[in-house]
Amino acid sequence: MPNGLERLDNPVWHALNGAQADLAERSGEVARYAPDVSPFAALPTEPDAGAWADAAKLVGPGGFMVITGEPRTPPQGWETFEDLPGVQMIDDGVTGAADPEAVRLTTADVPEMLDLVRRTKPGPFGNRTIELGTYLGIRRDGALIAMAGERMRLDGWTEISAVCTDPAHRGRGLAARLVRALVAGIRSRDEQPFLHAVTTNTGAIALYERMGFRIHRRPVFQALRAAG
Repeated sequence: MPNGLERLDNPVWHALNGAQADLAERSGEVARYAPDVSPFAALPTEPDAGAWADAAKLVGPGGFMVITGEPRTPPQGWETFEDLPGVQMIDDGVTGAADPEAVRLTTADVPEMLDLVRRTKPGPFGNRTIELGTYLGIRRDGALIAMAGERMRLDGWTEISAVCTDPAHRGRGLAARLVRALVAGIRSRDEQPFLHAVTTNTGAIALYERMGFRIHRRPVFQALRAAG
């Protein structure tokens, strides 16, 4: 069994109480990323009334957060406006390899990254998401046409996220190349890669399985809004 596999049961909790604690906003025992970094929040695996009260204080009236892991049933005063089943996948023999065409993206690239995200919808991505880790891109004629990066980091593990390719350039293996380059970088830090996908994204899941990822868990992504 990979080291620290149990941390993936509640990855946001372990990220914001570990390697990414400097990116956390806190109220009591609940933490979240700054909203322009990521919408994810960290609750205990079995939150009690006090934890839900901390969460409400943290997001504020009418505020929202996304949690993942085992489904939680929020108390009165919370609205679940999205409840998406997903998969969590871990490395089961992925070939990591640096890519000569992949470039490290910086804050100067954020406008282009946001534009690519708007057109491809790989998942939540904000103005400061790039602060979470390494983001790699591939360009053609100067334009950013594909990217992938690192999101949650917890002891021993780094999540690969924001994998997307401009529709006009799909089918050329660009996403797989970027994922392999990220895998190589993650392993160079003696960490292990993992990733998430919603179950409806069957094409991406099939690609990751062909690359050597396997489904480890089937978490739920819950988007919750506090009473206004």
